[in-house]
Order: sequence, then structure tokens, then C-alpha cells
Amino acid sequence: MPAGPHPPQPSPVDALRRLISLRWLSIVAMGGVLLCVPWLLDIRLPGESLLPVLAALLVANGLSMLRLRHLAEIHAAELFGQLCIELAAWSAFLYFTGGATNPLISLLLPLVAIGAATLGAPYAWALAGLAVAAYSVLWDFNEQLDIYDSGLAVHWHLAGMWLTFAVSAGVIVWYVVRMTAALRSRDQALAEARETRLRNERIVALGNLAAGAAHELGTPLGTMAIIAGEMARDRQLGDSVRADAELLLEQLAHCKQILGSLTLRAGSLRAEGGEALPADSWLQGIADRWRRLRPHVPLTTRIDCGTPAPRLVADTTLEQAIHNLINNAADASPDGIECEAGIASDALVVRVLDRGPGLPEGFAPTAGRAADAAHKGLGIGLLLASGAVERCGGHIAFSPRPGGGTIATLTLPLASLQP
Repeated sequence: MPAGPHPPQPSPVDALRRLISLRWLSIVAMGGVLLCVPWLLDIRLPGESLLPVLAALLVANGLSMLRLRHLAEIHAAELFGQLCIELAAWSAFLYFTGGATNPLISLLLPLVAIGAATLGAPYAWALAGLAVAAYSVLWDFNEQLDIYDSGLAVHWHLAGMWLTFAVSAGVIVWYVVRMTAALRSRDQALAEARETRLRNERIVALGNLAAGAAHELGTPLGTMAIIAGEMARDRQLGDSVRADAELLLEQLAHCKQILGSLTLRAGSLRAEGGEALPADSWLQGIADRWRRLRPHVPLTTRIDCGTPAPRLVADTTLEQAIHNLINNAADASPDGIECEAGIASDALVVRVLDRGPGLPEGFAPTAGRAADAAHKGLGIGLLLASGAVERCGGHIAFSPRPGGGTIATLTLPLASLQP
């Protein structure tokens, strides 16, 4: 019968970081015993023997912290060694404080539990064997403490057992919770990386398809442009027909520009031939070009990028991303849309507002993650827009607009846009 999948293990660096934190807890616990037991219980402890154990543990933890800063790989054997140091320190501490009769002997159990959660099976079983061996040796070999009142000794022994149980439970829960949170965070990061890779593969596939379409559509668009140009220059046609022909020429020119950009690698083109433009001029140019393409949809712009406005060298795919957001808003709200832009926290923030029916339920959290043909083609446009924006370190977010409609917010760090 095939073996089941192995449980995920935490990264060695995170595990070492948690072991260092655990050792600090051990140092505090040992120091607390040295300070409090003689004062509270009137039991003399061999400080001359216990202080070197505490000092050795401090040195070991200091070296471990230096090791953590080193970029070399951390292996499971090293983590096993770290836990063995912890086990040896507590065994020595217990040897001088009564051995197996000391209720603190139960603190060996959290070490075994942490080893089982951190190490692979061979090292975990080896650590468990060492802990059992240490317990067995401390049963017969130890230095007993001088306790004059046997009844009081039994009372404090039971109290110590309760305290040790509480501390052991707390340590195990603390470690497992932190490890589980780290594993959950890692799994989420892996899922996001996998999703990003799949989205990028889809964008590449769309790019290849678009490049082929651009090649196939070039000739018919050129023919249409020639016919539209002849109609625009024909004086025998009415003014309305010639105006429509001129509008058709503008649309065809825009189509040729889009098809031309599809044949180039994303990001190779720069706004205005690579020249830096003020942010407000660049955004206003995008809005003006969009108005020429869809003159029947009113677009109100409010652009305030400060004085002087920062100068940007923007990827042409970003212009297309903003264009797609405005197009989606216009499709949802043909009676009029708004576009606001400004600078906030060293980022360019563009907001597109509409009074449409709003995004379908469940659409906003996944917008830009995958194309969705069920939403009138919104998915592909947002997929491409999101890909272009994320390549520059930005993001797109959607939220309901008070009074009805949707707000699309595009945020781009200025550092990725400035020359």
C-alpha cells in the first residue's frame, strides 16, 4: 500500500528562529529557578554548578543568532543538533537539582514534541530516544537537594508538577501555533506564485494569439483605411458622410496602433517615444484619445498631480490598462463616467467611477485573475490590465460606489514610472 503524503515541514530558517526563541525561554526559566527557589522555598541550589550551564546556554544562543544571519543553507542535522544542545543543558540543570525527582523533568517533553514537529522521522525518533535515555540516567544519577521538611517537599513537588505541566502545554501550543501560521503563510505564498505563473502563461498565450491576429488583420485594415480616406476626400458626398468617414479613419488608425503594439514585447515601447512627460499631461492625453474613440460617452476628468507634476516614462501597456478600465466603465454606464487622478504616498492613483449596475457578485475579488467570458468580455481586458500594472509593482482594486456603480482604483508606485 503506498505511503501517504508527508506533512509539510517548516523552512529550516524559520525553524531555527523559533528554536532560538525557545532557548531564550529556557534561559529565563533557569534563571528564574536560580533566583526564586532559594528565596521562596528556602531550598539552597548549587549556583556554582548551575551558573556554568546557564552561561553555556547563553553562548550557544548567541552563536545561533550569528548563524541565523549567515546565508548558508541550514540542514535538518543542524536543527537536530540545536535541540540536542537544549536537551543536554536541561539534563545538566536537572542533574544538579534532584534529577528525576525534580518536577522540571517534564520540560523534556516539549523538546520531543518540537522535534517531532520540526524534524523528519529519523531525527525525531533519535531525539525521543535521547530524551528517554536522559530521563533514565537522571533516575539514578543526580545530586539531591537538601530539603528539611518532607511534608513541605511533597507539597511543593506537586505544585511544581502542576507548574511544569502548564509551562509544557503553553510551550507546545506556542510553538505549534507559530509553526502552523508559518506553514499557512508559505502555502498561501506558493498558491499566489502558482496563480501568478498561470496568469502569466495565459497572458503569453493571448499575446501570441494577438500577434497572429495583428498580422492577419493588417491587410484588410489597410484596405478599409484607403476606402475611408477616399470617401473623406470626396466632395460629392454629404458632410455627414464625410465626417463619419473621418471618424472611421481615426478608429482605423487607433486599431493599427494597437495591432502594431501587439507585435512588440510588452514594455519595450515608451510613452511619446521614450520622452518623460508630466503625469497630468500623460493622463490627459489618454483621456483625450479615448474621447475620440468613443465620443458619445461623456467622460469627466479631474486630474491633480501637484505643481510641478512628476515626470513619467510610462510603459505603453499601462496606457492600454487605463484605457481598458475606462472602456469597461463606459460599457457599464454609457450615460457618463468619471476619471480622477492624483498623487498619494509616492504613488500615482487613478480612479474610474461609473453609475452602472455594479460588478456581479463575487467578481471583484477575482477581477484581473482570470478571464471570464460570462461577464461580457470584462475578464480578458482586466486580465491584461492587471498583468501590465503588476509588472510595474502596482495593483487594481474594485469597490462599490456610494449611490450605485463601481469604482476601479489603479495604483502605481512612482519609482517604477520615473526616468
